[in-house]
Amino acid sequence: MRLQDKTAVITGSAQGIGKTISELFASEGARIVISDINMEAARKTAGEIKAKYEVETIAVKSDISKFTDCEALVKASLDKFSKIDILINNAGITKDNLVLRMSEVEWDAVIAVNLKGVFNCIKAVSKSMIKQRYGRIINIASVVGQMGNAGQVNYSAAKGGVIAITKTCAREFASRNILVNAIAPGFISTSMTSKLTENQKQVISSKIPLARLGNASDIAKASLFFATDDSSYITGQVLAVNGGMYM
Repeated sequence: MRLQDKTAVITGSAQGIGKTISELFASEGARIVISDINMEAARKTAGEIKAKYEVETIAVKSDISKFTDCEALVKASLDKFSKIDILINNAGITKDNLVLRMSEVEWDAVIAVNLKGVFNCIKAVSKSMIKQRYGRIINIASVVGQMGNAGQVNYSAAKGGVIAITKTCAREFASRNILVNAIAPGFISTSMTSKLTENQKQVISSKIPLARLGNASDIAKASLFFATDDSSYITGQVLAVNGGMYM
């Protein structure tokens, strides 16, 4: 039980990668805060995890693009569990389009959630982590934040910004034993990639040395590494989990 007596807040965790991370952390003994904009789904996931892994859970509705929601998320977590040891900034959206066709609404929406949302959550949780002189912050970035991708200028910019936030916060918080790292997934089998056609998936796979899309569990295991003492001398780093797609 590598996360016994730890409390983990995971944003966007009602489904997909966030849910998989939550399940793995629960299996290691962590208390889990399921944060999602979909409260019905969040309650369902929190209930399932509590029943399966016999750990304490709560569900909190949060629109992370709003700082007041992030403050409320932290308050609810502290009221329930007294401390927050781990923050996983996983929540994200896509609104893809070519630059010439992308609307201001599409740009603003992705930046608000994927970039500002990470800042909001870190700012909201930082005071309690600084006070306890302990914390693990893990930001889910993306391979496209490193290499770019046609049709995703908003998503690429946001995820590139997440990497920059990671490095800056790592420097600011290191003296308080708060480690800040990022994971940059490649193409992972999720509800987002399920929208791709089989032909599109084959084209993508052909560009990946391991010749396949990744699984949510690959990201969860990387997150667990950063959440435990196995990574106690690592901060400000970006771990690429992309099958060799970008090196």
